[in-house]
Amino acid sequence: MLLQSINVILPDVHFFQGWLTLVGMLLSAIVGGLAVSWPRPIMQEYNAPRTRIGIFKGDLLDQDDHLVIGTSDTFDTEPPTIIAEGSLQAQVLDRLFGRDVQELDRHLTDALSGKLSVGSITKPGKTVKYGIGAIASVKQAGRLIFFLAYTEFNNNNVASCTVDGLWKSLGALWEEVCNRGNGRTVCIPVIGGGQARLSNVLPAQDSIRFIVLSFILASRGKKICDELRIIVAPNDYKKLDRLEIQSFLASLRAS
Repeated sequence: MLLQSINVILPDVHFFQGWLTLVGMLLSAIVGGLAVSWPRPIMQEYNAPRTRIGIFKGDLLDQDDHLVIGTSDTFDTEPPTIIAEGSLQAQVLDRLFGRDVQELDRHLTDALSGKLSVGSITKPGKTVKYGIGAIASVKQAGRLIFFLAYTEFNNNNVASCTVDGLWKSLGALWEEVCNRGNGRTVCIPVIGGGQARLSNVLPAQDSIRFIVLSFILASRGKKICDELRIIVAPNDYKKLDRLEIQSFLASLRAS
């Protein structure tokens, strides 16, 4: 359209004609298309209060900030008889505590001291129940690991979780982060899969929305932290509808 207008206004000007112009136009179109379609981080800034949410592909245990690790309300720690060997909690024990179960148990006992138990259960392993939403905040390498109880074991150490229980646990988590996290970035995995057995109810895409909505609603009352990072395993990340998640994050900005 622009070139046609130039030809009408200045018919004697031929500078914008020929194959060089065509090549330039094609290159511009390619560069513009790449700029629009190139994958961008899924991130959203909020102003009331000032905070940020980002969804990243990666390994949660490679992060240097505060971590959230899901656990049972009995805070069992021993793999493989009670905690699945491939679970995130087993990886925490292996990679962050040198597979020293006794050391991790000491940290958890200290963090739970003063917290009221809600009962007990007869099963192998730990038997004292602290209830859904209980949190043990453990110091490790200059940051906190928030062990969040959102599952319960039965007498055979089979874990289960409900959507209501998960919502309650997240509410308790944001309160603990607000009180203990000093505003520092918090990294959380996609929760509800694995032993929690909620993956059919809350697949990764829905779990992310669930976490985000809980965080935003809690943040409306008071600032929780500077940034929440949801760390998604590579296999799950490639299945995400990233544009839809970005739109969802943007829709939660206060009007």
